[in-house]
Formats: sequence, C-alpha cells, structure tokens
Amino acid sequence: MKRLSLGTLVLFTAFSAACAGDVAVAPEALRAPGPLSATGLAPTSYVLDFNGSLPASLAGDVAAAGGTVSATMDGIGIAVATSADPAFRGNAGKIAGVRAVSPDLVVQWISPNEQVAAEAVEADVSTDVTTQAAVGALETFRSIQWNVDAVSAPGAWAAGQQGAGARVAIIDGGIHSTHIDLAGNLDKVRSRSFVPGTTYNSDGGTFWHGTHVAGIVAAAANNIGTVGVAPKATIIGVKALHNGSGAFSWIINAIYYAATPIAEGGAGANVINMSLGAGFDKNEDGAAELKNALSKATTYAYQRGVTVIAAAGNSAIDLDHTNNLIFVPAMSAHVIAVAATGPLGFGLGALNYDRPASYTNFGQSAITLAGPGGDGALPGSQICSYKRNPAGTSLQYCWVLDLVMAPCRGGGASIGSYCWAAGTSMASPAVAGVAALIIGKNGPISPTQVETILRQSADDLGKPGNDDFYGRGRVNALRAIQ
Repeated sequence: MKRLSLGTLVLFTAFSAACAGDVAVAPEALRAPGPLSATGLAPTSYVLDFNGSLPASLAGDVAAAGGTVSATMDGIGIAVATSADPAFRGNAGKIAGVRAVSPDLVVQWISPNEQVAAEAVEADVSTDVTTQAAVGALETFRSIQWNVDAVSAPGAWAAGQQGAGARVAIIDGGIHSTHIDLAGNLDKVRSRSFVPGTTYNSDGGTFWHGTHVAGIVAAAANNIGTVGVAPKATIIGVKALHNGSGAFSWIINAIYYAATPIAEGGAGANVINMSLGAGFDKNEDGAAELKNALSKATTYAYQRGVTVIAAAGNSAIDLDHTNNLIFVPAMSAHVIAVAATGPLGFGLGALNYDRPASYTNFGQSAITLAGPGGDGALPGSQICSYKRNPAGTSLQYCWVLDLVMAPCRGGGASIGSYCWAAGTSMASPAVAGVAALIIGKNGPISPTQVETILRQSADDLGKPGNDDFYGRGRVNALRAIQ
C-alpha cells in the first residue's frame, strides 16, 4: 500500500544573543517516507469491525479463531486482537457480526525529516510585574508570533475570551508535561498513551511534535516564551504516535478515549486536534476497511459532542483530482480539514499571512478552513534580527521567521525550549484554538454549532464562497467570539 505521510518542516536553533555565527542551518526538503511494515510485528495486530455492538462472547470467539483480544471499543463496535496464526484473519472473519478484519497497519503519520542544528531557543522571563500589559504582550517571542496575529487572537483576548473551560485533546506524540508554557494548562490525570510501553509524556528526539502542537493551541499567557491561541484552555495529551509513527488502532483508540465523557472513564474533550495524516489508495487491501473504522471513531466523537479538527497534509496535492487517493483523518467523517497559510519574508516586513503555503494540500471537496501553518519557501541566507521580551534581540535566517514558533522538548532538563516548524500540523491547532475560544464563550455546544461559527466568522479569501486553498476561509478568532 503506497502512502504519503504528513510531513512537518522542523527547525531547531541555538540561542543567539547578537552574533550571526549562532544561526541555524536549513532543514531538509519535505519528503514522504514509506510506511513502517506491520508484517514485522509478532504477534500481528488486527482491527475487527463489527456491524453492531461487540458480542458478549468476543474473547472466546477470538480465542477460537487463534487470537487474543487486546482492546475493545464497544461504543463503535471495534475490537483489536493479536495473533501469530497466519489463518487468523480468515478465521476471525467468520465470527458472527464481523464486517471486516484488517491488518492493523503501522504508518508514519508524521515525517521524521527533522534537521537539528543545535539546541532549541530558551525563553527569557519578564520580571516587570508593574507593567499592565495586554494579554500575551510580554511573552519572550511574541514579536515573531505572526500566527496568532493572523487569526486576530489578541482581539479575542482583549474581549475577555481566552478559552477557559474548553478541553482540547492533542492526539499526537508525547507532551513535555513540565514545559513552563504547558504544565499549568495540562490535565495530567486524564492524559493517556495508547502506544504500548510508553507514557503520554514521552517521545523520541528533542522536538516532540505533540508538544509544539499543544503550545499553538494553549501555551499560557505567563510572560514567558509564547502564547497560544486559547491560553486558558485545558489540554489533554493523548499519545497515539511515537517518533511520528503509529498503528491505526492506536489512533482509533485515542479518538474513542478523548471523546468519551469523564464520567464514563474518558478524557471529556470538547475539541480533538489531530496534526497527523496518511494518504493511500482506497482500492488496496485493507485500506477501505481501516478508513471506515477510523470514520466510526470520528463519528462517535461527533455524536458525543466533540469537534474534531485535522491537518489536511503537506504534499501539495489537489485532493479534488486524486482518483482513488484518500487522506485520513482529514477526509474522515465529521472532521474539519485544515489547509495552511504562511508569509514570505515576515522578518523583512512582509505581512502576507494569508498566502497559501507552498506545501499545503488543497481542493474544495476536502478543505474546510485554513489556518496559519508557516512556510519555508523563502530562499537565501539573509539574516534578520528579531525582538525578545523583556529586552534584547536575536538573529536568525530571515526565512526561518516565516515558520511558526511554539514550545518543544529541547535537550537535557530544559522546561523552556521553543522551536520553529511549518506544516498543516501547525495550522490545525490554530483552528482548534479558535474552536476552544468559541466553546469558552458559549459552553459545550455541538460540533455542528462550532463549525457553523467557524465558517461564518472566517475571512472569505480566494474566490467567494468555498475555495480550493481556504475552504470557507481563514479562521478569525475575534469574529468567532462576537
């Protein structure tokens, strides 16, 4: 099965006080690596999709077929089983009520092409407690957070809306749970990992994609580092990936858990963000079945009152004209699919935040809305200076400033590291943050109501109405809460 993963352009850079020698090197070009093979797993995992509820005899039925049940999601009629028996798939297909039995493929949902130059930038702390500044104004890197300005988030904050009361599940990799911008907004009790043998606050490398995504949604306005679109929203880390890869069952289980109310043992999310995706031919073995199983999970979330938002992908593909290519979860049922925008030359004074990103997938049939994702398309080695709060400046390649800055893991014991990255992975959480602002103002309204407000309040860009690159428009936080 040929697949395209959701690449993210990532950049780490060393702290630079005032010398050009500390600037970072350019990351590699985006690429779509092949999937990790599920056939190497022992025992092999399978997704069992039932027509209705799971049978009471499930464990015995699966055992008789030569396998062992490893997970159940009765609310959507999905079970996961493991078996080393090559005949298991055929045997399990004969269990009463089974619609499909599919190999539980492990896919690279996020590209691992990170280029590390040194350490991540560390934040400064403002000690000027006498200053009555606007929300977020004193964050270390506020001057280069063009993404929150692009969606008019400061206007929403000034109007008193910061997302308090909204719960956003980040289905992704690990969350750096002690990060100074995230720890206060993170529901550690209900954060979970569905990657066997890992915790929700673990991952590989020093970037940690889920941490960056979480910061775009809800980095606290604490005069340190950066500020998220909804700085008072609660975030829940739901780990379904490790080093960017994960099984379909891990993602399905994560959605199911995130959307289930707390009273029923779930995370009680109002919003789910999935900055991840994979594309494949729907006619290949198991593809349609796994897509259907994933859609059952996103439909369950919708029915439980949860707004699901996903990245549209970074392969510059016209999803209106791809024949049999399907891209999930962005094209799954009841999902808001987000395309990316980004400036070209922000460090040189450009304010064209609504320029379609060079890599974003597009197509009227697929894109719901657009958000700021950044772009690394500006060539050259020109160096720009940017302001740090409370005082001082740093130097960076000008093109780097067109990317989105947010929290990352960093090295060693750091709890205040920040990185630049670009992708629809960065656009999706901006939209999730605006959804959190809407829920913070209106309470836990339905996904249909949230999407209606997002659509009606978005800035209609491109051709009037539904547009290839913007869908119904680029989200506008201020208009969304008015």
